[in-house]
Amino acid sequence: MDMHVDLRPIDALLTRRSVGALDDPAPAGSDLDLIIDAGLRAPDHGRLRPWRFVVIQGEARKAFGDVLAQAAKARDAANADGLIERHRAWPLRCPLIIAMGAIVQAGHRIPETEQILSTGAAAMNMLNAVHMLGYGGIWVTGVNTYDAQVNAMLGFMAPSRLVGFLMVGTPKSPAQAGERPARAAHITYWTPPSEGLR
Repeated sequence: MDMHVDLRPIDALLTRRSVGALDDPAPAGSDLDLIIDAGLRAPDHGRLRPWRFVVIQGEARKAFGDVLAQAAKARDAANADGLIERHRAWPLRCPLIIAMGAIVQAGHRIPETEQILSTGAAAMNMLNAVHMLGYGGIWVTGVNTYDAQVNAMLGFMAPSRLVGFLMVGTPKSPAQAGERPARAAHITYWTPPSEGLR
């Protein structure tokens, strides 16, 4: 089901916001392809193409919930009872999850930080594409992003790693326009020292 919205690119950038209350339908077919393709256009120093996207949808979300529950128990067995069901239910809160991972080449001339930042840029491109196509999404991290067991189950072994999860679907209610931060609070204009550069 295509849900294309006619937004100028700059309008899309200025109106995008994180949406956590998501329902069916999720992007599929050509819409999902476009979202992935947007991620593949991220800046990529050295053409390393570190991005890996693991799509979790349908019944696979239940199995992924079991993985998260097991990881929670392994992290904190003493307090697991109160956490297991919450972690098991988490993937069912939206119809589509895209796990965002970076295949990191350790010791490469391109610093690891830049390889990870490239995957972060891919995530942002994808969130913008989600919004432009009329869906909603949110980028989440949390303990599961940094859990070695969860990383391994999704195919990321150190030094490669997850950078987060994109939760994607249709907003349950129209997104409210958020207040934009004051531009002046986030920008300065650099000027050289009065005595000049040495």
